[in-house]
Amino acid sequence: MASVAAAEGAAAALRSVLSRAQQAAARSGRAPESVRVVAVSKTKPVAVVRGVYDAGHRCFGENYVQELIDKAPQLPEDIEWHFIGNLQSNKARALLAGVPNLDMVESVDDQKIANRLDRVVADLGRKPLKVLVQVNTSGEESKFGVDPSGCVELAKHVKLGCPNLVFSGLMTIGMLDYSSTPENFKTLANCRKEVCKELGIPEEQCELSMGMSADFEQAIEMGSTNVRVGSTIFGAREYPKKK
Repeated sequence: MASVAAAEGAAAALRSVLSRAQQAAARSGRAPESVRVVAVSKTKPVAVVRGVYDAGHRCFGENYVQELIDKAPQLPEDIEWHFIGNLQSNKARALLAGVPNLDMVESVDDQKIANRLDRVVADLGRKPLKVLVQVNTSGEESKFGVDPSGCVELAKHVKLGCPNLVFSGLMTIGMLDYSSTPENFKTLANCRKEVCKELGIPEEQCELSMGMSADFEQAIEMGSTNVRVGSTIFGAREYPKKK
């Protein structure tokens, strides 16, 4: 019964988040459908994820390869999974082979992982995989992501050098505590300007994945097209207790 209540609570919370996201889009003069909400379900049981799915949501995100490989086969195939955690190149094959409905990897932060994903997609005969280039907008060493000064070069490599990947935009996490400042969002928006100019693509075709539970409305108002919302939908994370 606890999982039923949790699923119902998450479904209600999702509806609130979607409404808030649409209102933030309207405030920034954009259509409601211009913003995608990725429901981040890490550490949450399949039954609770299913409750949010049953409420009509289809886009979910996970941070850990093994957790996603375990969950995906237990849930409907029309879910669009986003992988949003740091991806080690030695786990790329397991992720892509284990999750046929993986829609996007948001965390490509160097050429090595881009090249590995490109090769694995080709080997598996999958359709080209959408990826975002992760940018470290806070300058903190503990954060993954390419330095803003290197984002154009990495985006160019993905677009021109990885035929099995689809360069779809940029992503940032923000500060160490996963909060972000307007400066982080501005930095990513500036990176998009530079990347689009260099690649000759319109900015509308380059996604900005920024904003999480605490700041997704502000992120949308500053141009985000993809927000990653976990605890506001699903409640606090449930990590196993250390023995």
